Amino acid sequence: MIDFIDVSKTYPNGTHALYDVTLNIEKGEFVFIVGASGAGKSTFLKLIMHEESPTSGEIIINNKKTSKLKRRQIPYLRRHMGIVFQDFRLIDKMNVFDNVAFAMRAVGENASTIKNRVPYVLDLVGLKDKMKDKPSELSGGEQQRVSLARALVNNPEIIIADEPTGNVDPEMSHEIIELLNEINARGTTVLVVTHEHDLVREFGKRVILIDHGRIKSDSGKVKNNNSVYGNSYENDVPQYPDNAVIVPDDVSGDNA
Repeated sequence: MIDFIDVSKTYPNGTHALYDVTLNIEKGEFVFIVGASGAGKSTFLKLIMHEESPTSGEIIINNKKTSKLKRRQIPYLRRHMGIVFQDFRLIDKMNVFDNVAFAMRAVGENASTIKNRVPYVLDLVGLKDKMKDKPSELSGGEQQRVSLARALVNNPEIIIADEPTGNVDPEMSHEIIELLNEINARGTTVLVVTHEHDLVREFGKRVILIDHGRIKSDSGKVKNNNSVYGNSYENDVPQYPDNAVIVPDDVSGDNA
């Protein structure tokens, strides 16, 4: 589904964000992406979403080389992806229903389908009774679940969650990852960038560690806190605090 082949990314100011990254993510996988702030995680996601292009190497998504895409084809690539942001990015003046429906209207879906689909997806995330509420009337965890519903509503093949638990409490963090796990069980590919190693250990999924722009480890599926290769992925995690900034940093302005 997602293939990186010798992918490197250097920004115009000379910052090297990724070096010779080669990996494959299969359809239906759940993958945690971990690493210190500035390690290259944001660039990795931006390349998948085609917000950035690699300096060298090839990226293939759904058997299509992204380097061959014309500008007008990029929105169609992104329609196969649902994005969940750390800061929710909800529209304050819209209620919950319209925040989720906005994603469907953006792709030209008809009103009848929207009317049926939005309540269904809000029910999946436990917010069907909040459809008329504004984001300001919701807790942080509820706002993140609205963001997740919006990412889901167009039935994407891939969910990309960039620090989805960064602004919620530990209990809600678990609930958000559990929801993503349930979504994954339905066949959706899920990529989660996170600093929360306790969640990574608990859910026992594939873990890719990015360090200074390189893939330092790729654990495969984790069982009982140990990788299939016999070592916990955390043996390879650099012992930086979560807010550390490593040079070279991503130049996008994101702290991921």
